[in-house]
Amino acid sequence: MTGMRIHGRPVDDQTRCVHYATELDVVAIRFRCCGDYYPCHLCHEECAGHPAEQWPLAERDRLAVLCGVCSTELSIAGYLETTGCPACGADFNPGCRLHTGLYFETA
Repeated sequence: MTGMRIHGRPVDDQTRCVHYATELDVVAIRFRCCGDYYPCHLCHEECAGHPAEQWPLAERDRLAVLCGVCSTELSIAGYLETTGCPACGADFNPGCRLHTGLYFETA
């Protein structure tokens, strides 16, 4: 249960949204452009009022991923190296890997 403000179109208190609402969709991303957490790229596109920016490779140490189950913030590198939350054990949706390039610069 997250205490952080999640922008966009969330549908529950674990960061699921109108676009992605499976049991495993429990991650929100802090967007580099505005510093706000959104459940997904579509929520940001619909609600932010500005284009999204990717986090550059040089900033992989930044806390920019939120576990919607326990509110643990993960670094970008930490998130990309795991399949679930290291704090509470919640599994993350493996399909999110398909969208990595929308949020984070890739090599």
